[in-house]
Amino acid sequence: MTQEERIARLEELAYFQETLLTRLNEALTGQQKQLDMLEKRLNRLEEHLTELLEASEQQAPVNTLPPHYMPERY
Repeated sequence: MTQEERIARLEELAYFQETLLTRLNEALTGQQKQLDMLEKRLNRLEEHLTELLEASEQQAPVNTLPPHYMPERY
């Protein structure tokens, strides 16, 4: 293998590595955007769930024994 062939081969490898790095970077960027979006959705869901739990606690009836319960029978 001549020196020119070796240089050509190294240039080809460098080109393919650069192309691969570009594609990997694009994939990683896309995944990060998706993670950011999912994190925002999760935060909104947590806030909504907290609001629902607080509202249900305020509206929940007091836990009392039903009128027909007679502890002396048991």
